[in-house]
Amino acid sequence: MRTRLIKTDGLVQQVLEGGFENDNAPLVLLIHGFPELAISWRAQVQALGAAGYHAVAPDMRGYGGTDKPEGAAAYSILNLVGDMVDLVRALGKTSCVVVGHDWGAPVAWHCALLRPDVFRAVAGLSVPFQPRRTKGPPTAAMAAITKRAGLGDLYIVRFQAADAHRALEADPATTLRKLFYAYDGATPAARKSTGFMPEGVALLDTIADDATLPPWMGADHFEEYVQAFSSGGFSGPLNWYRALDLNWSQTAFLQDQRITPPALFVVGQDDPVRHYAGGAEAGLKDWALGLTRSVVVPGAGHWIQQERADEVNALLLAFLGGLPAKPSSQAQGLG
Repeated sequence: MRTRLIKTDGLVQQVLEGGFENDNAPLVLLIHGFPELAISWRAQVQALGAAGYHAVAPDMRGYGGTDKPEGAAAYSILNLVGDMVDLVRALGKTSCVVVGHDWGAPVAWHCALLRPDVFRAVAGLSVPFQPRRTKGPPTAAMAAITKRAGLGDLYIVRFQAADAHRALEADPATTLRKLFYAYDGATPAARKSTGFMPEGVALLDTIADDATLPPWMGADHFEEYVQAFSSGGFSGPLNWYRALDLNWSQTAFLQDQRITPPALFVVGQDDPVRHYAGGAEAGLKDWALGLTRSVVVPGAGHWIQQERADEVNALLLAFLGGLPAKPSSQAQGLG
């Protein structure tokens, strides 16, 4: 594996890659979520590279070693998909398979939705495709629904505040330790985060102060996260959430459009994100028309590609192995 910087249109992206020695290796992009980095895919980059694929995991826009534009408008879903199209071209390929986890899953789904000519297959981990709603922007609806149900505030709504990142930046190590703990499969159910919090209570205050690192998270690996978020902050990552209503306004042209490339969905049985995104799992086959498998991993939590690396690797390799032969890897056609 290696890490390098790649200049794309208007953005410098830092990537972790494996299998780069073979120019003809099929490209697989691995898109991380919040609060993650390219290194969350280290086990997959290694396994896919060893299996003959060119596996590339970028630090996404606003994260790690990649550029961090100012303002929420720079983090719309169209920007994020565009970054991946640009990265495919910069890597000298015309097509790839795209895999996303957490926030990376909606990006991956939209890659396949918007550019099926480039993204020939898609796998989403933890978060199913959620189609655009017709009744207006999502954040006000989220707030109304949760309050009506007596659930308090969903963290996604709290993240809309312009200064929401400051509480997370006060002590990045504590923030990351608590978030990784609260969404991990090994954490007792009563101590997991539901994503909801009482009015006036901060997200981090809903997670126990004695939260420990998950079993799969070594001290050195954790320190990589701490250093990256101490340096880069949480403003860029939270701008992904702050662009949700902008995404709604910019994607009317996608209303009712279906995802046509072959697709895979994998989720941990005990993933707390299912409390608020799980409702879309049952209908996924109606929106991802090429869905080949929908897998629930027993006992797994949210950080599934790190918690259950071997199982995820096996699922991805089986999915990749069942795809039609890739088209030519030469770069014409993406100019």
